[in-house]
Amino acid sequence: MKPASKNRSLTLGLGLLAASLLAVKGFSQDPNFYIFLAFGQSNMEGYPGQQQHQDSVGLSSRFQMMPAVDWPDGSHKKGIWTAALPPLCRNSTGLCPADYFGRTLTDSLPANIKIGIINVAVAGCAIEQFDPAKYQHYDSGQASWLQDIAKLYGGSPYARLVEVAKLAQKDGVIKGIIMHQGESGSSTGNWNGEVKIVYNNLVKDLGLDSNKTPFLAGDFTNPNGQNSMVWGLPKVMKQAYAVSSKGDEVNSTGIHFSAAGYRALGKSYADTMLIAMRKLGIGSTGLFASRSQAGAYTIRSLVNSNSGALLSFGIPERAFITLNAYTVGGRQIAQLARGEYPAGEHTVAFGGEAMPTGAIVLRLSSGSNSAARTILTTAP
Repeated sequence: MKPASKNRSLTLGLGLLAASLLAVKGFSQDPNFYIFLAFGQSNMEGYPGQQQHQDSVGLSSRFQMMPAVDWPDGSHKKGIWTAALPPLCRNSTGLCPADYFGRTLTDSLPANIKIGIINVAVAGCAIEQFDPAKYQHYDSGQASWLQDIAKLYGGSPYARLVEVAKLAQKDGVIKGIIMHQGESGSSTGNWNGEVKIVYNNLVKDLGLDSNKTPFLAGDFTNPNGQNSMVWGLPKVMKQAYAVSSKGDEVNSTGIHFSAAGYRALGKSYADTMLIAMRKLGIGSTGLFASRSQAGAYTIRSLVNSNSGALLSFGIPERAFITLNAYTVGGRQIAQLARGEYPAGEHTVAFGGEAMPTGAIVLRLSSGSNSAARTILTTAP
């Protein structure tokens, strides 16, 4: 009996050791590393050759990408995080919505939050390209160039997306999914239902919580019946949000966005994701507190001289704001700031000669949010 007892003790010891190692490994996942999955067809790939100098400068080290394929020149390796410089999909693609989606989130979230993107897209594909049960039948009937793109992902773009996403989950937490697909619709005619299948598969295969995983779909370059599919998604998917591309610039193809269009669309994806995350209560508690929370939008420093001054204000999220100065009677004296600002502290300068001596009311406004402060200026 002793050998058996000894074996049981050894087995128990090894089990405890394995559990200990898994616990240690779990701590390597950074809860402040927010990962987002992106997939779709050519507009999520990004039309090649459009990015400009501004798209390759000023990139925060907090924004990274994990390639789903190896770059031919060896600069990017599948499954290895690298700087999120365009292109984010494959070496032969271009600037895409994921670029300024990630950049805007980085600007809008607290400095301790990192953003990671995984982008798998196939030009011209129907949504069935991402259905594990249907992709082989679908793919077999497509043009050779489309099949060649799928082969870059090992034949199954969906399987590659899941494979790389699982690697990314060792480092961070998947917070949401964005998609730009639909120009090619669905081979079954049930696009909304097929999209729901893909989302449900991702949730299951990656162990996500469907109550905490927003899914964003963008509409297309031309107003047509297909856009109604996108805006119908929230009716069939609980956590789906439609992202407008209205007014976003289109390139000469008519079906792809220009660089300016991709920048604008990416920002719209980010703004929608921030709204979704706030609604679901996921992400940084400092950022996603109620918009009506007192002090969320603040005017932080006083002006104490009419000979010229600096004024700082803080906002908890990227927003379009106005900052005006009024007399106590309500007459506007000056507009000190107007425009879109990222989250954080900002400083504006204004000339003291425009400010009367005495009490002045400063009002910061952004949609339904506002902050006010009364200051007293004095003669120089």
